[in-house]
Amino acid sequence: MAGIGSYLKKHCEALVKDVGIEAACEITGKSKATLGRYYSDSDEHSDRFMPVDAVAALEKEAKFPHVTTALAELQGITLSYSQNRRNSESSGGVTSDVVALSQRFAMLMSEYTQSIEDGIITINEAKRLLRETVALQEVLLEMKLHLEEEAT
Repeated sequence: MAGIGSYLKKHCEALVKDVGIEAACEITGKSKATLGRYYSDSDEHSDRFMPVDAVAALEKEAKFPHVTTALAELQGITLSYSQNRRNSESSGGVTSDVVALSQRFAMLMSEYTQSIEDGIITINEAKRLLRETVALQEVLLEMKLHLEEEAT
């Protein structure tokens, strides 16, 4: 459970940072301290998690459903977004998605190359790799939506 809890807390933190701490406080009606406890790695807060209604409210305003995606990944589920809940308003289609995918993958590989140069991936390097991985995932989801559009 400790690994799962830590994984979920990291995604809660990403969600709050995506929305912005001040906006997250306003949306959820929680203080900065309370939100911080939800994603704190401290032993005293290990059993505290963000309530589902707060996650739903924040993900409605976020650019990406961080916690929902994490929960799905833990269960081996792949998510598919409905047409009315897109991550971006891009209308370039599959061709522009392939270009964006290539660019994002190149950025991920660049980050990886820099991170592994000394044989150690630090916490900051891991965070940068994670950000690039999430960005790549977002492009893949958008590409999937465009492909589904063309298939119907």
